[in-house]
Amino acid sequence: MCGILALFGLPAAEAVRKEVVEAAKLIRHRGPDWSGVYCEGSTIIAHERLAIVDPDSGDQPLFNKAKDIVLGVNGEIYNYIELQENLEQRAPGKHQFITKSDCEVLLHLYAEDGLEFLDKNEVCGMFAFVIWDKRSDTYIVARDSVGIIPLYIGWGADGSVRVASELKALHNTCERYELFPPGHIFDSKSGQRRMFYTPKWMEPTPMPTEEIALLTLRDAFETAVTSHMMSDVPYGVLLSGGLDSSLVASIMSRHIKNSSGGGNPAAWPQLHSFCTGLEGSPDLKAAADVAKYLGTTHHEYVFTVQEGLDAIPDVIYHLETFDVTTVRAATPMYLMARRIRATGVKMVLSGEGADEIFGGYLYFHKAPNPEEFHAENVRKLKQLHLYDCLRANKSMMAWGVEARVPFLDRRFMEVSMGFDPKQKMCVDKDGKPRIEKWVLRKAFDLPGNRAYLPESVLWRQKEQFSDGVGYSWIDSIQAHAGQIITDQQMKTADNRFPVKTPRTKEAYMIRQFFAQRFGENGAAAQTVGWQDSIACSSEVALKWDKDFQGRADASGRSVLGIHSAAYDTAYKTASQSSGATEESGPDAKKARTA
Repeated sequence: MCGILALFGLPAAEAVRKEVVEAAKLIRHRGPDWSGVYCEGSTIIAHERLAIVDPDSGDQPLFNKAKDIVLGVNGEIYNYIELQENLEQRAPGKHQFITKSDCEVLLHLYAEDGLEFLDKNEVCGMFAFVIWDKRSDTYIVARDSVGIIPLYIGWGADGSVRVASELKALHNTCERYELFPPGHIFDSKSGQRRMFYTPKWMEPTPMPTEEIALLTLRDAFETAVTSHMMSDVPYGVLLSGGLDSSLVASIMSRHIKNSSGGGNPAAWPQLHSFCTGLEGSPDLKAAADVAKYLGTTHHEYVFTVQEGLDAIPDVIYHLETFDVTTVRAATPMYLMARRIRATGVKMVLSGEGADEIFGGYLYFHKAPNPEEFHAENVRKLKQLHLYDCLRANKSMMAWGVEARVPFLDRRFMEVSMGFDPKQKMCVDKDGKPRIEKWVLRKAFDLPGNRAYLPESVLWRQKEQFSDGVGYSWIDSIQAHAGQIITDQQMKTADNRFPVKTPRTKEAYMIRQFFAQRFGENGAAAQTVGWQDSIACSSEVALKWDKDFQGRADASGRSVLGIHSAAYDTAYKTASQSSGATEESGPDAKKARTA
């Protein structure tokens, strides 16, 4: 993963080269390993590299053999070998790969298939990239379908179009700028921006009704995790002790043991896991238990409330958002990333996306029916680029650590969003309550020495990251904001911040820090996700329960009657006895014997 800054349509690129190099330094934290610049005619592409795959020869920008196609990319293409093989079958001997970089395949796909290359090829990965084609005087901008990788586009006073991984590289040089939308491609030849891939789950089609066998779901996720482990440098896993990260860690651990190091046995023969929290936090204990069970080399980082509060202004600068939930959760992650990089690890896998796909947030217990449950899954996935993907990417990349998210793998999402949401509901077919993400838990609930995780972890209730690091973290932020933001400021908040007005002192404090870096109500504020929410819900889901009305609290503890140890125990019992042996779908018989 890296940072890109590209300018197209300049009157004279060489005249502003120094200016662009200086601007690129603002995103150098994303790529501390090397800097590259292409500057010719009306085009500049600056690249700050974090070397994960092919650290020796994969420096960017990348070129084809004739050097008339130039690529600057931030991302990973997990099926690049498959794509290379397909190219060779279609055009034997035509495409000569110069590096071992996974990203170079994008150049050759474009050379072979033109502007429709993302439509015609199943590119699995997380990416944001620009391509400059000297032959046709055309440039292309594209971003992955979920928006795992951040991307912004702006317009300069000199008539240029400017593209960057983070808005701080555009903020002082553009007349206007905006988020580049996920799943879209822009080409200067047509001047149009369009979706290049519409996932089946995103289409306005009827809700899926086919049931899925547990084995099918389990196999699909194992494939997603192992595909994300490609690396030529030391890597690890973020382990909070919750279901999602623990499943990722378990699959990684199994794969490493089965493949003698997962492809890099000499440098990193054992899986390293990382967790952070306040002293005595729920996550620290749970993560330590999982690490012991899996046999990982575990790193536990304890931070203090004051260390977290001190970091908040810097966190907001790196995140480029004032969303309260995102800042709450990102601060511990930001502190942990710095410690991770000190160990020599440059890439980690993480569990983001599972709650959106499977309805893992506690408010999903209030979903009135499968149709609305599924609709909320889709709404949450469409918003991920504004919240969790932004948090995971930018808080880790602030210290040059790449976070990969296998739950958001393109092929896995087609599977996991393509089956009957009745299997995801927090009630069984008889209307009895069961724990959130039941179908995912059950898919990995195997007996004896085949178990992926301890029962206490596999059936642990959802704990949002900003809660799990220690309940006093959120309480302390709110108390701190109460000390520095006055009642008078709150009374006049809509005067100072008429755009996305903060309604709590915590939100006002965070917005004030944002304004110090990016202005109060300009283009930067427009790029920030902002909605009323209960426990990370979409605004639409507030209609599910009358107790949600008139409230705005992002903490999972706000879902009254759901977040409690007693409730957790009751749901665990109900979940394991409710349909525990039921399998469905075309390979149900196979699944029962798996």
